[in-house]
Amino acid sequence: MALARRRHGHPVLQLGGVRVTARRVAITGIEVLAPGGVGVKSFWSLLTEGATATRRISFFDPSPFRSQVAAEIDFDPEEHGLTPQEVRRMDRAAQFAVVAARGAVADSGIELSETDPYRVGVTVGSAVGATMGLDEEYRVVSDGGRLDLVDHAYAVPHLYNYLVPSSFSAEVAWAVGAEGPNTVVSTGCTSGIDSVGYAADVIREGSADIMIAGSSDAPISPITMACFDAIKATTPRHDEPERASRPFDATRNGFVLGEGSAVFVLEELESAKRRGAHIYAEVAGYATRSNAYHMTGLRPDGLEMAEAIDAALGEARMNPEDIDYINAHGSGTKQNDRHETAAFKKSLGEHARRTPVSSIKSMVGHSLGAIGSIEIAASALAMEHHVVPPTANLHTPDPECDLDYVPLTARDQITDAVLSVGSGFGGFQSAVVLARPERSKA
Repeated sequence: MALARRRHGHPVLQLGGVRVTARRVAITGIEVLAPGGVGVKSFWSLLTEGATATRRISFFDPSPFRSQVAAEIDFDPEEHGLTPQEVRRMDRAAQFAVVAARGAVADSGIELSETDPYRVGVTVGSAVGATMGLDEEYRVVSDGGRLDLVDHAYAVPHLYNYLVPSSFSAEVAWAVGAEGPNTVVSTGCTSGIDSVGYAADVIREGSADIMIAGSSDAPISPITMACFDAIKATTPRHDEPERASRPFDATRNGFVLGEGSAVFVLEELESAKRRGAHIYAEVAGYATRSNAYHMTGLRPDGLEMAEAIDAALGEARMNPEDIDYINAHGSGTKQNDRHETAAFKKSLGEHARRTPVSSIKSMVGHSLGAIGSIEIAASALAMEHHVVPPTANLHTPDPECDLDYVPLTARDQITDAVLSVGSGFGGFQSAVVLARPERSKA
């Protein structure tokens, strides 16, 4: 068996001279840890209510920083099934990933113990890895920064796990008993989309039948706040934290940092149907591009994101008119919001003006590498419930962002195909298309 080049956007398997379209991929399990609540039910309730989970930072004293608000999760790891040893061993972001993975497997109803473990893989996305653990441990071993030569004797025994992001995917694999392909994807703020796209490709090419895929980040730490303060990317709006994240609003002035995780069970579609699995959506198309232009800058014409959207639609074999809803990156910076608006117009043409677009970062903040997976979860749930989440805090639309951004209130909407996009520092641009299997043209 050989993997031939893509045909109409789909990989084609070569079997004894016969060309066969590659396998299709379904989402059969979802778990979300997001600001405002742990679990899919709490997450979806927050989004449909148009509520916000941003507040003044409570993890440390934020008063020295330009930006002092964030979207934090109230999370007790032992309450969610982690043992004291697991808590000691894992950084907060790894804890999120393991809890989310276990939840997604439970939601899928699959018995992984009855499957071939070598056919079950893991892909975890993360932009900044174990930032909180490293930050805290540096304070300890340096005695609050007073020692030039740090004293390793004060470090936790598993400090190395904080250093290497691969520990995240290893922990998830151990938690679910997966012995197949295992990787970490770290492409900045598109990591959450790219991890799911990569996992879907692994199933399509036949290297695995099941992938536990998603992303996790817990970046709310002094070093992270300092990094974003330096480039003025985060908002300095402190007086009303719940209104600080304002994507597509003319008064926006930066994004709100968040944290969280979303993990999915991805399965080969026909196998999922045979076992009677509940199918949230098919991962119908995925693509990523790089602008090779600037670490943080974006061209206003949106060309790179439009290229990713076009390629994802091509892989899904769908037309722009097939898209019912766009889950935007919508970070709340002027250049990103305008870049996205231009990209949607370029790729979807006039249909962009008829398509609802919204940003859930207005409610759960920007959790860096995790947000792409969290937004995929929101997209799948929008399809599940035929409801489009709103863009909170959108009171004064930017005249240059002139699409339907679903301000303030969720909207009932028949939603059978969703486009979700991400944009990351470094020039990363990614897009994924979710569709009901019967709607997909694969």
